[in-house]
Amino acid sequence: MKLNYITLAVFAVAVVVFAARASQMPWTPTHIAGLVILVPSFVLFVMSRLQLGRSFSVEAKATALVTTGIYSRIRNPIYVFGALMIAGVIVWSGRPVFFLIFLFLIPMQVLRARKEEQVLQKTFGDAYTEYKRKTWF
Repeated sequence: MKLNYITLAVFAVAVVVFAARASQMPWTPTHIAGLVILVPSFVLFVMSRLQLGRSFSVEAKATALVTTGIYSRIRNPIYVFGALMIAGVIVWSGRPVFFLIFLFLIPMQVLRARKEEQVLQKTFGDAYTEYKRKTWF
């Protein structure tokens, strides 16, 4: 649980920094659209990270098969909501050229997800196959 508190602290600092910057910006349709994407994505990202608990790892390894909460519908919610958070920041910034980040980010996340999938399949076998059948990405 200690790692979850560290994660929450990091996210809290990020929210404060972003909120301070955002409060200085005018409320344009672009800023509002970005926030509409960013805020729920951020909340779901944090929830995903907390639900993953001690199973979170930077490297692909299998300590437990988390299949509850957000993970009951999406196998890789941290990747999905992380990408949506970045998209929200890009829309909020009003600089669509930054979407070029996705030319690097999306393939990288897909490759990481595939590597994790191999490790989970090897460790959990049929249980992972069944879980994969019931979930998206």
